Amino acid sequence: MTRKTGDLSRLWHFGFAVVLLFVSILAGGVQAWSKEGHTMTCRIAQDLLESEAAHAVKNLLPDNVDGDLSALCVWPDQVRHWYKYRWSSPLHFIDTPDGACSFDYHRDCHDQHGNEDQCVAGAIQNFTSQLRHYREGTSDRRYNLTEALIFLSHLMGDIHQPMHVGFTTDQGGNTINLRWFSHKSNLHHVWDREILLTAMKDYYEKDMDLLLQDIRGNFTDGIWSDDVSSWTDCDSLHACVTKYATESINIACKWGYKGVKPGDTLADEYFNSRLPFVMKRIAQGGVRLAMILNKVFHHGHAAMAAT
Repeated sequence: MTRKTGDLSRLWHFGFAVVLLFVSILAGGVQAWSKEGHTMTCRIAQDLLESEAAHAVKNLLPDNVDGDLSALCVWPDQVRHWYKYRWSSPLHFIDTPDGACSFDYHRDCHDQHGNEDQCVAGAIQNFTSQLRHYREGTSDRRYNLTEALIFLSHLMGDIHQPMHVGFTTDQGGNTINLRWFSHKSNLHHVWDREILLTAMKDYYEKDMDLLLQDIRGNFTDGIWSDDVSSWTDCDSLHACVTKYATESINIACKWGYKGVKPGDTLADEYFNSRLPFVMKRIAQGGVRLAMILNKVFHHGHAAMAAT
């Protein structure tokens, strides 16, 4: 992806804070991981940052969020349909061929006009590349590194939401209308938000912090702890995003689409069997975002290779 964020907008800290305030008043529905999903992904990542990365992230964030990356992780969804940010709309997902249940970067990472690298996997690479230009106390006017940080953090959540690497014809489940328990929804929204909100209501007293505590416990000393090292095992950034997208389409095929038809009512069986995957994907997104930021902001920039 060749577009430079800085060419599109030069919102430095003050201007960015004004936009955030405006968004908080006018923002409509979210179309990726829910606010809760993105918030938890970014909180997991921020807690795992090494000192250099933590310092860089705080420097790049606008003053009004007091260094809290999770406060801004939903922002790219809130502005994606604004004229100024319309370029970002195709960067939140990947359309894969119907029924293929695989991801091929060259086949799948493009927008509807065929422009290459215009998908969530390409965008993660692009914004990571921009962040490699960060140097404290200097200003690289080619890029808006605050935006690059926030887009990267958000898109690392998106690529881990399985239905964001869904089939082309149904738009990742968006056109598969159904019922979630007693209310109308669609398959994409079930994975974006319905499963998380139902879990919070049924098991966590509607408290996101309690859910996040369980997710953290599962990868620090719980059921996923033996697997965490493999989550960050990839030779290059391109290999990493390919791995993440491949995992998502595999889950979408085996657990998202499987057994679901338009008009179905999804309830306890679907919820209970899919919730562990949603929780694990949030954990993986956070752990992997921290890994990328730690490497990008490490002294001397000894980061993973781009390809």
